[in-house]
Amino acid sequence: MSKASETILAVERVRKRFGGILAVFDVSFELKAGEFLGIIGPNGSGKTTLVNLITGFVKPDGGRVFFKGRDITSFMPYRIADMGIARTFQMVRLFYNLPAYKNIIIPLCSSRVRRLGAGRYGEKDDMAVDLLDDMGFERDSYVPYKTAGSLPHGYLKRLDLARAMALRPEVLILDELFSGMSLSEVASTLPLIEKFHEEGLSIIMIEHRLKELFRVVDRVLVLNFGRKIADGSPQEVMENEEVRKAYLGIEVEIL
Repeated sequence: MSKASETILAVERVRKRFGGILAVFDVSFELKAGEFLGIIGPNGSGKTTLVNLITGFVKPDGGRVFFKGRDITSFMPYRIADMGIARTFQMVRLFYNLPAYKNIIIPLCSSRVRRLGAGRYGEKDDMAVDLLDDMGFERDSYVPYKTAGSLPHGYLKRLDLARAMALRPEVLILDELFSGMSLSEVASTLPLIEKFHEEGLSIIMIEHRLKELFRVVDRVLVLNFGRKIADGSPQEVMENEEVRKAYLGIEVEIL
């Protein structure tokens, strides 16, 4: 079996209810090594809850999650991250009182990065600034050295992305990375995501900007009211009648 055909992440019939609200119901899918999967659906369809179930921030009421064949359903978020699944957040969570580059040094000092032998302790500052420079932080403008709380929203989103990538993940999960970004910020960030994919990183991306998402993904999974209603190529899912009904009133002729 080639690496490209191996399943790196498997979700089996996961379910989650919050009181009387059924957030996720019997959702199953597989992510192949090196695959780029988009997850879409109307607001409240369960997308972020699904990501929280995968990354350990929420425990399922039923079902299981496997990473490289290992059951990680009961694992804490830090342990899942240490295994190689990194994520960004819809609402960015950073150390706002620290300089931007210091937010990157924290994951660079993680046990995962130490095991991978990524530089000596004295090199962490340079590694952090180099990574931010790759993300468009223009080291010569001193942006990497400004406190995170002083940065515009687009920079915060890219800082969150850089922090996830600092962990050297095998699976990267992006939760509405483009939310709140300007068109120019999206245009400058999209090639970074494409580059990660071309380098073989397995990616899951939740996104409402369908035109941009469909440019880069291999496959799309569609949720509605917590249930999976479609799974296929962008063209296939947009031709699905149930998907079109879910997006009624939203422009879907984007291909």
